[in-house]
Amino acid sequence: MNNREPVVDTPLSKTGTDTLMVMGQITGVHGLDGNVKVRSFAQSPDFFAPGTRVFIPVKTREHASPFDIQRCVPHKKGLLMHLAGVDDRDAAEALIGKPLLVHRSRLPEPEDNAWYWQDLYGLTVTDQTLGDLGIIDTIFSTGAHDILVVKDRETERLIPMHRHFVLSVDLDKAVVITRLPEGYE
Repeated sequence: MNNREPVVDTPLSKTGTDTLMVMGQITGVHGLDGNVKVRSFAQSPDFFAPGTRVFIPVKTREHASPFDIQRCVPHKKGLLMHLAGVDDRDAAEALIGKPLLVHRSRLPEPEDNAWYWQDLYGLTVTDQTLGDLGIIDTIFSTGAHDILVVKDRETERLIPMHRHFVLSVDLDKAVVITRLPEGYE
């Protein structure tokens, strides 16, 4: 959920009416037969079972291409995956760094007080004392907490996604309310 997604700074994608969500990233290749190494953001490797369809933005994210998973096994700290149509090392190397996208309808609804990162991108951040701080541009994880990267025209702020700093998230109003400590600029 909110702490399992990658550091990917891209807008939402759609195929039809179902939003595509990032659930992994291709990090390398393995062997000569088109196998790719994947950093998974799913809670279980079973999410990428053979036969599962994933989408990869080959040219642009808005034009993601479908790929069916033929084989997927745990490999070191990630997964080793073979995608239909990726049959040699050159084809696999062309995918390094690309996100693996899946239809949002495949994902469970977030629990209370949890959000998918992509739902937070672009939200306005308003502090109780400082006022409008900007919008959420990117998010990354430190292991302890997710960090919101909030930008306005002149400033970039890093705000921990922690209950001591983030008081509320209202997706309907597209706003995050914070209470930053005195002197936190």
